[in-house]
Amino acid sequence: MSANPYARLDPNMASFTLASADTEDGAPYADQHYSGIFGVPGGEDASPQLSWSGAPAGTKSFAVTVIDLDAPTPSGFWHWGLVDLPGDTTELPARAGAPEAKLPGAAFQLKNDASTVGYIGAAPAVGTGLHHYYTAVHALDVESVRALGVNEQSTLALLHFVIRGHVLARAVMAPTGEPRS
Repeated sequence: MSANPYARLDPNMASFTLASADTEDGAPYADQHYSGIFGVPGGEDASPQLSWSGAPAGTKSFAVTVIDLDAPTPSGFWHWGLVDLPGDTTELPARAGAPEAKLPGAAFQLKNDASTVGYIGAAPAVGTGLHHYYTAVHALDVESVRALGVNEQSTLALLHFVIRGHVLARAVMAPTGEPRS
């Protein structure tokens, strides 16, 4: 099992509550959260519903990211990046990660590691065992990551590098997925 990557970055980071009507921490993803683009049977590349509460005062925006560190690459696999959610946002509906999804305020999605915009579902390679999809909601002290130099062409690694000094608190859950053929 991969370790929570955010605990390593800042073990003293404040947290808040993250939940989902579609999945939960440590529970297997449902079929629709797997990748149809990568040909996983039943996969629809549908992002799960997410809701959060208890973000700290001073939160001006949120970023949502999903990474699979169990992917057979040295750097894992980024599945989703959604940024510039207004600071009063407390929920994303299921399928908010669709490229054509209507997002609140000036929110926008970054390319994932499949070079598509939006959420790409789980697609664990055969023989790689159980994967953990670290889903994080980052409460930020800036209204827009654009002010930090992040735009639609930015990578998710760059996003994390530039927001690291602007994260007030972070909520994390890790649903799981297993290889399917």
